[in-house]
Amino acid sequence: MLQLAQNTVNRRLAIAALALVPAVLAIAGCAAGPVSANPSNSTFSISPGTATLDTNCTGCNAASASGSPAEQFTATLNSGGAAAVTWSVSGGDLNSGPGTINSSGQYVPPSYLTADHVQVVVTARLTSNSSITATAVLTLSPGFLQPLTPENASLGANGTLTVTGYLAEAGGYAGISYALSSTSTGSTGGQGSLSTVNCTRSSATFTNCTVTYTAPQTITATGNTFIVATVGTSASVTSTEILLNTAGVVSNPASHEAQLPTPVSLGSSGGNNNDFDVSGNQIADCCSGTLGALIQDNTKRQYLLSNNHILARSDHASVGDMIVQPGLIDNSCTPNGEGAGTTPVGVLTTWLPFSSSATNADVAIAQVNSGAVNTSGSILELGALNGDGTLAAAPPGTSSTGGKGEAASLNLTVAKSGRTTGLTCGSVSAVNLDVTVEYYSDCAETKPYLSKTFTNQIAISGNQFSDSGDSGSLVVDASNAEPVGLYFTGGNDTSGVTQAVASPAPDVLNELAALQGGGTTYTYVGGADHSVSCVNYGSSTVSAALRRVLPLAETARTERALDQARQLVNPSAGILGVAMGKSTDRSGEGAVVVYVDEAINVSAPATVAGVRTVVVPTTARAVQLGLAPKSVFESDYVPALSAAALNQAVSTKQQNAHRLMRRNPAFFAVGVGQSLDNPSEAALVIYVDRKLIPAQLPATIDGLRTRYIIMDRMHVTRGYATPIQSQHHCIPHPAPGQADSNWLDAVNHALKHIDPLKLKLD
Repeated sequence: MLQLAQNTVNRRLAIAALALVPAVLAIAGCAAGPVSANPSNSTFSISPGTATLDTNCTGCNAASASGSPAEQFTATLNSGGAAAVTWSVSGGDLNSGPGTINSSGQYVPPSYLTADHVQVVVTARLTSNSSITATAVLTLSPGFLQPLTPENASLGANGTLTVTGYLAEAGGYAGISYALSSTSTGSTGGQGSLSTVNCTRSSATFTNCTVTYTAPQTITATGNTFIVATVGTSASVTSTEILLNTAGVVSNPASHEAQLPTPVSLGSSGGNNNDFDVSGNQIADCCSGTLGALIQDNTKRQYLLSNNHILARSDHASVGDMIVQPGLIDNSCTPNGEGAGTTPVGVLTTWLPFSSSATNADVAIAQVNSGAVNTSGSILELGALNGDGTLAAAPPGTSSTGGKGEAASLNLTVAKSGRTTGLTCGSVSAVNLDVTVEYYSDCAETKPYLSKTFTNQIAISGNQFSDSGDSGSLVVDASNAEPVGLYFTGGNDTSGVTQAVASPAPDVLNELAALQGGGTTYTYVGGADHSVSCVNYGSSTVSAALRRVLPLAETARTERALDQARQLVNPSAGILGVAMGKSTDRSGEGAVVVYVDEAINVSAPATVAGVRTVVVPTTARAVQLGLAPKSVFESDYVPALSAAALNQAVSTKQQNAHRLMRRNPAFFAVGVGQSLDNPSEAALVIYVDRKLIPAQLPATIDGLRTRYIIMDRMHVTRGYATPIQSQHHCIPHPAPGQADSNWLDAVNHALKHIDPLKLKLD
């Protein structure tokens, strides 16, 4: 999908393909020779003296505020204490430069390279005497430009799938290694087979490597296999998750990204035709998302339903703007009217403005163009299983609610059909959620617009449930396809599990009606209720928590609590025993496992000596034989939360959420869910910024258990590439054996002024 940027005659705008570099050139033979570090002198020293870093590091814990890979440098006086220095960088890639370093010594590499390895010199100059310097050397290598394509898929026996990875490198010799694994970061296990890897390298595009996966001839049980991609010795790792299923369901998200024949089905790529940023006379980047559903007003006029930030550009669009399918991100950032590849499907009608304190959903609608959209409200893959294993398109269910949508409930299995991850299922993990979301006025997220706090939202969790580009998807009850919510933001927690947020489906219609006024009402367009063939990748929340190795100090703290917990053991009262364990409500903390008689309603404390408890119903015999599980989720039965416990928790949340979020900037969302340490109890579900984790996270608040989800703050876009600058210092030439017939044209083009190109997903 990568190709050279092309000038458009009408508006002289350069159009980019997916994360495309415009005519970036290999620089074999142009790089400077090796350099040495001199990290210390008679006055101060800097650390580290040498280090290695990727341009991009998918799967790594990034250190910069924007989520980029980074290296922190420090300067220390030989006599002790911090040295006052001025930081600078030099060397690096002749095209993309050396990267940047801020005044505190945090270095961020360039977004791409044109060689397999380059060296960057980091220099610290003593502020009081600039002639006194120390230097460090960083060796940079290219990482993954973006996640693998596709990120997920569902296959039956003997099914095949082609997976593509992109490196942040143009030219050079680097390639991607693929392996099957039973985990997302491993290199062993897994089912099926992989073909030989085929890499395409060019002086004008990012390196991409494809591999074809073939599922096993027989699938005895539904489960997950991972195609894991790595680059040499780099720490960067990314993967595609394959759901191998006995039902033979075939689902590939690529079908949601294509230009569809009219009338189009929903759950497909789409957006505002003007959703791009301009730099000079070129398109610098573009945004799009998902056309989620069809609604109609009480005059039977039909509208496309999606998010404000998808159709209305976060309050920055105009009524009457053209809405296209697919979105610009799937058409090389080429607007309709500047080239082929998109279909006008509607015109922007109205949206709930973020700037208003009276709005409580991220919603916009566009009146459909005649004949452009399936009038039944058909959504991709929401229907029956076809003979070849694919899923038919079908309208959502509306018969049991009259098109008004149903209320979500905890642990409800839900489905969504979106542009990036296709049809996926997850479960409602929290209700009554208050969440603060960051919005920007540009695709590149360089111009903050506002932070808006939404209340009474729905949280959904599950592996691969959603990703950037799925914004605007309709969330439905998997048992009857009734609308439950409208997805608008999310991300992955530190266990790799998707945490998604949707606005309640009935509230979406009510808010639109209130905005329109004049007695206007809206309903979802659909048909008879029907079940959805769930493509469910499961959830690794509990297993990831149980796999974590506890720090020695945490183990010692838990052991001390265990000594005290032994005093609780009283079989006649239903407490059968205690053991060392790990918390799932707060992954990374130890816990005291309290075994209670499954035949008795036993009340166990939430903490012992300040350490959380994990309450596991079992039998006395299982405890005696050492066969009792360490978690409720390892057993066959997980109790449902009672209505009384849920209502009490909602009351506690209402009293505490605003205070928690106002007083501690690390907390950006608070809702009510089920405790994973003791599912018979409710919990405050608190979302914590992983860059601002407080030293202490209380195990209970007002007597209610707490469950913490650690992740990046929620916002609505993510970039797959960053700006590229042309910095040629010698005549570039292609890597040996990699020359292409257009190389000379590429050289001539690259020597002219090139504005940066990049891509954004909503």
